[in-house]
Amino acid sequence: MHRLGPIWRVVGVDVHFHPRVSLSLSAHAICDCPEDREMMCSRLRSVAGNLKCATKPFCSSSTTTAAAPSQFPHTLAGLRARLAEESLSLSDFISLKSENAYSVEVGTKKKPLPKPKWMKESIPGGEKYVQIKKKLRELKLHTVCEEARCPNLGECWSGGETGTATATIMILGDTCTRGCRFCNVKTSRTPPPPDPDEPTNVAEAIASWGLDYVVITSVDRDDLPDQGSGHFTETVQKLKALKPNMLIEALVPDFRGDAHCVEKVAKSGLDVFAHNIETVEELQNVVRDRRANFKQSLDVLMMAKDYAPAGTLTKTSIMLGCGETPDQVVKTMEKVRAAGVDVMTFGQYMRPTKRHMAVSEYVTPEAFNKYQTLGMEMGFRYVASGPMVRSSYKAGEFYIKSMIESDRAESPSKLTAS
Repeated sequence: MHRLGPIWRVVGVDVHFHPRVSLSLSAHAICDCPEDREMMCSRLRSVAGNLKCATKPFCSSSTTTAAAPSQFPHTLAGLRARLAEESLSLSDFISLKSENAYSVEVGTKKKPLPKPKWMKESIPGGEKYVQIKKKLRELKLHTVCEEARCPNLGECWSGGETGTATATIMILGDTCTRGCRFCNVKTSRTPPPPDPDEPTNVAEAIASWGLDYVVITSVDRDDLPDQGSGHFTETVQKLKALKPNMLIEALVPDFRGDAHCVEKVAKSGLDVFAHNIETVEELQNVVRDRRANFKQSLDVLMMAKDYAPAGTLTKTSIMLGCGETPDQVVKTMEKVRAAGVDVMTFGQYMRPTKRHMAVSEYVTPEAFNKYQTLGMEMGFRYVASGPMVRSSYKAGEFYIKSMIESDRAESPSKLTAS
């Protein structure tokens, strides 16, 4: 009874991790001696203090404080019953881990395992798919769908369940100045200069398709004085001039954190300002180019919220399966939500080629569903989470479109403001 080891053996202890990283220790002492009981309480409090966690008092100097025995008895089963009544927390992901239901292994380099069934991709096809591909070739436009080898290309271009074909247009050329380890877009320190006619061509091409919602993104252009923000702004403004009622999502780079660049794009007339943090804070240097970082991306999203007209949504996305832990994902979600971001998406990282970063694990659909539930509980207006979900996934666009239209129906002034 005078060492920590024996105390853990004679006291029933249940440890429960919460997204706020709190620790609950519940003990039932088998000692009748008040001095021994106080010693155990003191040592358990010391353990909690070393872990820098908050604990609820569970003992006094003379007796043990307990929940009502009739409702939650001091047993492991009783404690689990109490936890079951709480909101979704990190323990849900920990239990998935212990049941091998959180993810599926990828195997080794010499003995790779096949992809799980939920990661099987469909072959692109359909009349709308052919039409969009032909139109893009005629106008010499680039899509991130093709450049990044998106697994949803067939569904988005053919119309999917909604019957509305969508494509994510990539402007500022097809060559990026950065080299993130997950991305399949080609890179160069000195890419060709932007096409001055591109904003006009892109606006006319998109307008001719009759789309209701479009995503415009770009490569990073660190070689340009304004990081490409002027080109972005011009494209959005010209498209809005041709199609005032079209909803435009701009998925932008970080502009190296330049507030003037962010302000210019945020006030261009777009409806959704999107910028992806890509991964959890702890893996930024592993996954992204060294010129990108978590704080800079979070600052961009916060600045966009401040500069954009009322009613403009902010959005970000992260990939899972890069080596992150559930705890890191939850902490990242909390920081993103604290930055005022409205929409967040989660998808499985897929390795484009053997030259790119390897997949760490395949996260299960059940785990993705839990992140979606937790995100909505945190206060995000919308969360799209699934193995095949990408930042510009059409199902998310369809929902966001409905959400924006609903907001504007309730407050017509938002339509004028944006």
